[in-house]
Amino acid sequence: MPAFLTLLALSALLMHIGQGINPYIPRLLLLGCLYLVVGQAAFQSSSDTSPLWFGLPIAVSMIFLPLIPALALNILLLPIWWWLLTQSGDMEDWKNILTLLLLLALPRWEHLRRQALLFATDPNDSECNAYQSDALKERLRNEYQRSSILGNRLAVLVIHLPQFDMAGEQFGRKAQLTLLETLCNEVNDSCRDHDLLGRASQATFWLVLPDTSESGALLVRERLKHSLSCCVLVETGQLVADIVAYLPRHQEVFHLFIQRLEERSHAIAKSLPET
Repeated sequence: MPAFLTLLALSALLMHIGQGINPYIPRLLLLGCLYLVVGQAAFQSSSDTSPLWFGLPIAVSMIFLPLIPALALNILLLPIWWWLLTQSGDMEDWKNILTLLLLLALPRWEHLRRQALLFATDPNDSECNAYQSDALKERLRNEYQRSSILGNRLAVLVIHLPQFDMAGEQFGRKAQLTLLETLCNEVNDSCRDHDLLGRASQATFWLVLPDTSESGALLVRERLKHSLSCCVLVETGQLVADIVAYLPRHQEVFHLFIQRLEERSHAIAKSLPET
């Protein structure tokens, strides 16, 4: 039995080092071998087994597996550890195992909590170099209020990628991310530093142009169309983007302006005529 487990653990280690294999398969094999070896050693010579061996598989599971599967696995195996410890008659190790499990879970839980907090407060989109929807609307609100107070002009370009869904269906998620990255790079390179690019939906972006008149917005639109048409991707070919310029109406409140932008964004996505 020990020789078989040793060979199985060695095979799992080689699989983990090799390429083209699901990483969870060798990890589960290594964990299974480790639990069996420690369990067999504790069962055959429970009085001579060091308490450190009981904590080894718990620590390895916390390293190899995500937090929730690792906790679930160790909680399911707690009755087995309790039974092995009752055979040795030393129940103090039971408290040590529970303490070790909690101590190992705390750093992973704190890391996940910080990641969730960062994701909730990050103004940037997670897939491209643009503002996410909530941050975009907040920045647009600030620019709208500033233009209203100072009497400046404000324009917004609605940019839609009609190739986005097709790229995902035919070439997968990587092609979609390439489309997003190419669009954001071209727009950021072609616009001013204080212009704001945000992702309003999956395939629709808003480019906020402060201090820009209608003629200026149309010039920016033509410049972007020319710049994007020069981009040729391997999967989808020439990059195609539908761009429409929008300006606030006289004394129009902000939520009505946002509503018009959202309606136009949906209309472009569905290839509806402008109303």
